[in-house]
Amino acid sequence: MILYTCGQKKRGAAVGPLHPCSYAAKALDDAGYEYEIKALAGYRLMPWTWGDRNRDRDEVERISGTKEVPVLVLDDGTVISDSRRIVKWAKEHPRAR
Repeated sequence: MILYTCGQKKRGAAVGPLHPCSYAAKALDDAGYEYEIKALAGYRLMPWTWGDRNRDRDEVERISGTKEVPVLVLDDGTVISDSRRIVKWAKEHPRAR
C-alpha cells in the first residue's frame, strides 16, 4: 500500500488532521495499516515550486488522473484519491488485528 502525499506527509497530524495528507495518513494509522509514503515535490499555492511539482507528480497523475494528493494505492492496484475518500475507505475497512 502506498500513500502519495505532499512534503507535509504526517506533520499536520501533530496539530490536528487539518492538512489533507496528514488527515489521510492518520485515518490509515487509526485503521491499523502499514504503508509506504511517497512524498512528492511542489505546492499548488507556491509558484516557485510549480516546475518541480509538474515533474514530480507525473506518476500520480498517470495512476489517478490528477496531480493532487493524497492518493492511496492499495496492494491490489485500486486507487483512491482525495483525503475524504481515503478516510472513508479506512473507516470502512479497518485492518484485522
